[in-house]
Amino acid sequence: MRDFSDEIASLRARLAEADQYLRIGAGRHRVRELEAIASAPDLWDDPERARTVTTELANIQADLDLWDELASRLDDAAVLDELAHEEGDESQEAEIADALSSLSRRFSELELRALFAGEWDDNDALCEVHSGEGGTDAQDWGEMLVRMYRRWAERRGFDVEIDEVSPGSEAGIQSATFIVKGRYAYGWMRGEQGVHRLVRMSPFDSAHRRQTSFASIDVTPMIEQSSDVVIDDKDLRIDTYRSSGAGGQHVNVTDSAVRITHLPTGIVVSCQNERSQTQNKARAMQVLVAKLAEHQRLQQKAELDAIAGSAGQAAMGNQIRSYVQAPYQLVKDLRTEHETGNVEAVLDGDLDAFMEAFLRWERAAT
Repeated sequence: MRDFSDEIASLRARLAEADQYLRIGAGRHRVRELEAIASAPDLWDDPERARTVTTELANIQADLDLWDELASRLDDAAVLDELAHEEGDESQEAEIADALSSLSRRFSELELRALFAGEWDDNDALCEVHSGEGGTDAQDWGEMLVRMYRRWAERRGFDVEIDEVSPGSEAGIQSATFIVKGRYAYGWMRGEQGVHRLVRMSPFDSAHRRQTSFASIDVTPMIEQSSDVVIDDKDLRIDTYRSSGAGGQHVNVTDSAVRITHLPTGIVVSCQNERSQTQNKARAMQVLVAKLAEHQRLQQKAELDAIAGSAGQAAMGNQIRSYVQAPYQLVKDLRTEHETGNVEAVLDGDLDAFMEAFLRWERAAT
């Protein structure tokens, strides 16, 4: 009869580690608090607060249920192993091995959670793509990046909301703002912040010459409310304008798009894809709160560019990742050295390996 004691002990150690990074003890206490709040008859008098409470409750409960399930399955496998040894029943060996192998795979998936250690990693992600050097090719590249992240989000079951798009002069986009919505969206996306470089045979060059293009992405945690952010109405300039591009029957009919400029910082946010000016203004204010909170954090850390500042100028020498389609096929992250020759798969949203490599590289550097 095979000895599984070492494998069982290893899995128990991994379960104990999961107890720590999932904060199981604190989670059980927090669930009791949230359940009391959620049962209040006036909870939905404030829909924003109600959604915050119910979302947090669902997220913590999911972690507790997962930990409890893994603990139960491990106990069952250990008991089966003990009984099989007591009875000398070798027929149970394959079942025990399968159970432990399955648990090991589940722990490997779960242990990615330990890499999401940032304060805002479980928040939605506010993303801004800007085309850089490369003319029309760069504007096309910016649009390709937006599509890539939308496809990646779909694969992970996240929602994507496009807030604002500035079309390119001939093709593609000059810029786009979108929100990736889902648990750990910011944790996954924050490593994508920076300049992305594309090398390909230009479809916009009549001679079909090789062209290098640049686009950047800024990623900010989406914060619905922040006690640290105080916005004075007199510090805002609010402009309305006619929406452009796709967006439904209201586009190009009314001046429903909203642009808000925060005068003290110069931060500008826009929204054009909601159905009314009021809705666009409300969404733009949410984005402004997130941007101002990030701005304040970066000032306090005094490490604007080195840690979590702007993506940098979208030009040669600043890129974090290169996507080469000619004269060879290669996507390579210049920070982690992770690479693949399947460029089309990456452009179609196959980004998990790059994102995971960044999280592990970041953890190793701390």
